[in-house]
Amino acid sequence: MLSVQNFLKLISDESRLRILMLLTETSLCVCELEGILNLSQPKVSKVLSKFRDLGLVTDHRKGKFIYYELHLTDPIQKSMIESLKGHIKDLPQLYSDYQRLALKDQFSTSCCNNIEKKGD
Repeated sequence: MLSVQNFLKLISDESRLRILMLLTETSLCVCELEGILNLSQPKVSKVLSKFRDLGLVTDHRKGKFIYYELHLTDPIQKSMIESLKGHIKDLPQLYSDYQRLALKDQFSTSCCNNIEKKGD
């Protein structure tokens, strides 16, 4: 289990915090996060891999794509994230992230949403 101190160190990085906050809303694939956050695919993948290794997210396959969802089992971590979310959701960067999440089909790169639409 991740200590409180190590958990706080983990989320002290802006990219990791932004990804974690979006995953509190819905499950997302790498390319959706890449498009919403305007981060590189390797950066997003590295963060998600770290989260998965620490047991903070689970993943499931949908077609060719792997979706990640938050999986906090530690009640302290859950409480910290919920409290943090309530206090920082209106910060300009996170506010922008949430707006882009609502429009994720427009910000996704060449990924799942675009490919799934072609198959319709």
